[in-house]
Amino acid sequence: MSSFFARTHRFSLVAQLLLLVLLTINLHIADAQIGVCYGMMGNNLPPANEVINLYKSNNIQRMRLYDPNQAALEALRNSGIELILGIPNSDLQSLATNADNARQWVQRNVLNFWPSVKIKYIAVGNEVSPVNGATSWMAQYVLPAVQNIYQAIRAQNLHDQIKVSTSIDMTLIGNSYPPSQGSFRADVRSYLDPIIGYLLYASAPLLVNVYPYFSYSGNPRDISLPYALFTSPNVVVRDGQYQYQNLFDAMLDSVHAAIDNTGIGYVEVVVSESGWPSDGGAATSYDNARIYLDNLIRHVKGGTPRRPWKATETYLFAMFDENQKSPELEKHFGLFSANKQKKYPFGFGGERINEVVAASDFNATNPLKSDI
Repeated sequence: MSSFFARTHRFSLVAQLLLLVLLTINLHIADAQIGVCYGMMGNNLPPANEVINLYKSNNIQRMRLYDPNQAALEALRNSGIELILGIPNSDLQSLATNADNARQWVQRNVLNFWPSVKIKYIAVGNEVSPVNGATSWMAQYVLPAVQNIYQAIRAQNLHDQIKVSTSIDMTLIGNSYPPSQGSFRADVRSYLDPIIGYLLYASAPLLVNVYPYFSYSGNPRDISLPYALFTSPNVVVRDGQYQYQNLFDAMLDSVHAAIDNTGIGYVEVVVSESGWPSDGGAATSYDNARIYLDNLIRHVKGGTPRRPWKATETYLFAMFDENQKSPELEKHFGLFSANKQKKYPFGFGGERINEVVAASDFNATNPLKSDI
């Protein structure tokens, strides 16, 4: 009898410990949920319904769309995938200058799909800059378009569930070294400060595209490849109380500091793009891309030195190699080839639970098999 109770007690301990491990892993995966950007600039890509199935079969639970592609939105119904829904730059003027256009856009692309499509953010424009010649004329329309879309969302009482923002790139940062001295360029403050003020008011995050690849390839003399790839064995940058062993954290914290240094208030940051090309330019290779992306997925389970308490919501760029993009390196950011084959061996979370279950060697019919 004592042997039976010992076995039962041991079974209970095994079960409880395994359950605790699984719960902990689930929490980590939820906190660090990785998204993948679904770009469509290719003439050989699979149809949207197959793409959404590819997301689901690979446990990719967040997506960024760059425009309200109707086939993709239909395929997303009841998929459980959370979505950044993009508004292309070409629509900014229309939405900024006519509130009815914004209401119609929300009806057509949000209300017609909500809640079966889990829209989390609306990204009003991508990488618009008042000092970038190609997009400078659009800058005046970003905040009014954001506000009109927000008001249309708020009128449906969805503003707590769907956050309206815009996505910027790192060219708006004037100083990024050391990260604690991060600041926005003086010539973009009149554009960006009101946007940050709106985000504070609406409790919305700033979406930022963060690419260590471009920082490294633009300055390989001062930035080491291991620092850019998360493989540096030691701290590279000491910034007061903050220590940096990888460039991603340093870049992201320079954005956090730039926001803080405006004095406007605390605004969260979502990394709306990050990736590494496998071909087409300096330091592009299969191995570099694999190492960067795998390490990024693992790394963002935690925060940055400046924001250690919060996992970094991050969207990898991009789902596929897109053969209609230019220059050449832009064609090689995909996690998958156009034939839906994975380019890299790593996964996106779910299989790690299976690995832990297998590693535990737990057997419900033979609880004593596992040696605690």
